[in-house]
Amino acid sequence: MASVPYYERHIFFCLNDRENGENSCAHHGAKAGFDHCKSRVKKEQLAGPGKIRVNKAGCMDRCAGGPVAVVYPEGTWYTYVDDSDIDEIVDSHLKQGKVVERLLLPPNVGR
Repeated sequence: MASVPYYERHIFFCLNDRENGENSCAHHGAKAGFDHCKSRVKKEQLAGPGKIRVNKAGCMDRCAGGPVAVVYPEGTWYTYVDDSDIDEIVDSHLKQGKVVERLLLPPNVGR
């Protein structure tokens, strides 16, 4: 029997901060992106069971493309620069299920 997912979509933002000087998402505005996404999702009443969940994550080993976020269940990886990029992810992918092609993280980008 197939189960209904608790959330329709789940977006994780890497907020890892490498204090040894190595590149990390925290050095590229990841916390601001997370905060903006969480605020937008709540403001538009998209948060909660059966809807959208916005979560913090530790290192996801995609540092070279940072800051990064990933949307599940699709497993779509994004990189972003500012609030307008986050708005586009919310409006297109989280609300409508349409991938934002221009913000996709190339598949070969790792740590």
